Amino acid sequence: MLGATVRRGDPFAPEPSVCCGMFAAMRLLHTADWHLGRLFHNVHLTDDQAVVLDQLVDLVREVRPDVVLVAGDLYDRAVPPTEAVELLDDVLTRIVAGLGVPVMAIAGNHDSPARVGFAGALLRERGLHVLGRPHADSTPVTLHDDRGPVHLFPLPFCEPAMARHVFGDADIHDQQAVVAAAVGRALAAAPAGERRIALAHAFVAGGAQSESERPISVGGAGSVAPATFEGFDYVALGHLHGPQQAGQPTVRYAGSLLKYSFSEAGHAKSVSLVEVGAAGSADGDAGAAGRARVAVETIALAPARDVRVLEGELADLLAAGRDDPCADDYVKAVLRDTSALLDPLGRLREVYPNTLAIERPLLERPARPGVTPGELLRRSEAELFADFFQEVTGEAPTEPQAAAFATTVDELRGRQREAAS
Repeated sequence: MLGATVRRGDPFAPEPSVCCGMFAAMRLLHTADWHLGRLFHNVHLTDDQAVVLDQLVDLVREVRPDVVLVAGDLYDRAVPPTEAVELLDDVLTRIVAGLGVPVMAIAGNHDSPARVGFAGALLRERGLHVLGRPHADSTPVTLHDDRGPVHLFPLPFCEPAMARHVFGDADIHDQQAVVAAAVGRALAAAPAGERRIALAHAFVAGGAQSESERPISVGGAGSVAPATFEGFDYVALGHLHGPQQAGQPTVRYAGSLLKYSFSEAGHAKSVSLVEVGAAGSADGDAGAAGRARVAVETIALAPARDVRVLEGELADLLAAGRDDPCADDYVKAVLRDTSALLDPLGRLREVYPNTLAIERPLLERPARPGVTPGELLRRSEAELFADFFQEVTGEAPTEPQAAAFATTVDELRGRQREAAS
């Protein structure tokens, strides 16, 4: 398989027994969280996203899945930039029109439901099934293989207020109720004993989160219990950026296309190639009893630039960077130096041009306990300067340093008075 790498032994890999190519089945290519138009520390990632999406198109060309599933957050914000819209148009055109492979995509919590769902009825005629808002009737898209029908249910992200209107249920007030209502209607719309696949964008309780994921709602009202999805043979999830199971092997997050925060530096980004066997073929290890046998292969994506966290003293990082073959990666440097450094960010960018952030944890000290905001407001500039100096250096300012500060403050006040007169 072109560029295929099955990841083993990392926290976001499938179980070792879960792999593809074991039996004839319907093939689904599951991906999610493209976040087109994303800014990463003010760096536009469109070119980086185009690189991995080219790999996705090549993979579709090689493995010829029966359908590509995109589980939400196509864009990074409700009004995406022009280049993001153009990239999505190009990729979907190459897959649907160029390769003849249908695509089903849903809106995530970053997307505008109206924009994502625009012209949905017309696009379905060409094999592009895009749903921005849920429908009350939950009509599936049905595919067929030699083992019978497979019913695909798109369950886009939906705010409770919208769900109350769509489903006519005044008791929907959180994401658990939203998803439960959508799932209940979906399961009722497909005959018992036939294969059912859900495509959803939700935070399933217990999943490993990343810094780059926008909270779906406040507190615990945004989480969904894993048991909510019982009744489906496979659930293709979006929202969490690390590829992972959500309660059972057949309920899975594909993860995001790229690493969108430094907290994801240890992730292995991928897409999931899913095989769904005949109805009732599950053996308990690869699908719930009475459901279809399911196998998942995790296929790695190779970004143009990786996201890395480097740690050490500045001089050591500079020396390593001069011989680093991947010096173009996006880098955060955790500097262990305790002494003063002259322009550490600029110096790092001489060897790591995409250094986006630095941290100096040894100089970070906890706030002084027992000091109230009111007491801080009553302190003079000299006292606040002394506290700040102590926090940064670990020592109190000397008399000459305190005098220099006082002189500077007096000069600034004089300029303010002159400007106001």
